[in-house]
Amino acid sequence: MTGPVKRLAVLPYRHVLTCPAVPASVSLARRTAEATYASWGIDPGHRVMGPALLMLSELVLNGVRHAARTSPQLTVVYAVRTGLLDFAVHDRHPYRPDPARFTESPGGLAVVAEFLTELGGSCTVLADGDGGGKNIWITLPT
Repeated sequence: MTGPVKRLAVLPYRHVLTCPAVPASVSLARRTAEATYASWGIDPGHRVMGPALLMLSELVLNGVRHAARTSPQLTVVYAVRTGLLDFAVHDRHPYRPDPARFTESPGGLAVVAEFLTELGGSCTVLADGDGGGKNIWITLPT
């Protein structure tokens, strides 16, 4: 073997939801988040849960509004690591928004940026290997 072995980060708790890119998936993704995080012991009243659910809703809604034509399905990943709550929304639309410019966006992404700043969270946009889609990952400290 040549070179170092790159290890993937292990997410001790992880759940994946695949749903159609339709408006009803916004509430489905939110309800799934509430149930999933509660099953992992995160209190629904935890200070990050309200903002996390709103950010998740905005990201899924953006996928429905802007990516449905090229991405008939969205995938939502929910995860928890020590001290961190994560979620991601994946679609197959090639446009990748720049998280540093979310505040300049009208509507939902500006709300996401505001909560990230307020909570000390981060956002990463990862392109699919073929450039035909992306994952928007949100990480929030708990």
